[in-house]
Amino acid sequence: MSTVAAICAAVALLAGCSAAPLADAPAATPAELVEQVAAAGGDADPVGLAEAAADVLDGIAIAPRTEWDGRFDRVGSFGDGWGDPDGNGCDARNDALQQALAHAELLADGCRVASGVLDDPYTGETIAFERGPRTSEHVQIDHVVALYNAWRTGAQDLAYEERVAFANDPLNLQPTAGWANDDKQASDASQWLPPDEDYHCTYVSRQIAVKATYGLWVTQSEHDAMHGVLAACREAVP
Repeated sequence: MSTVAAICAAVALLAGCSAAPLADAPAATPAELVEQVAAAGGDADPVGLAEAAADVLDGIAIAPRTEWDGRFDRVGSFGDGWGDPDGNGCDARNDALQQALAHAELLADGCRVASGVLDDPYTGETIAFERGPRTSEHVQIDHVVALYNAWRTGAQDLAYEERVAFANDPLNLQPTAGWANDDKQASDASQWLPPDEDYHCTYVSRQIAVKATYGLWVTQSEHDAMHGVLAACREAVP
């Protein structure tokens, strides 16, 4: 910038000059949002996360859910059971449990989680997990974007392999209290949010990251609910 231009910008109000407006920061991409979501709960900046999620939300199409056509079923639409997307020999469910549980103890196969303690971000509860026919259900794996919601907002147009990847993507898997997972079912953000309000920003940001990654759309009510949560996140931090 020349000396004259610098002086003009500094004394614009007094001299009657108009300084050039600052350029807007570039909008966050879905890949950048995924990186920020991965850091959430650690050193993630909540305002930065909300702003990145809002940028990505602006690029997601808004459309009504498709009508029920009888073609959805868990196995036929998203695969039979849990896959092993990272090829480490352990299924996605047990990978998610190992990642989320403190003091995780494994069975002899080195994959299946026998016990551990979940600090549940959805509910704020501390839950002791013990593998067993009557106890495993106390900690369930939530699909952050529910499978049926995904099916009716674009997933039915994905290839089968993409839908299986969606159902096993760590970005879309969150261990939580069984009752919370049962309560949510296939709800979107306009119908259900985690009981612990402190996780709303990360939860909605994860949903947006998942939907953007897989090219899914949101309904108008879903968009408005997400936008409201993100606005509150940005206002909550001074």
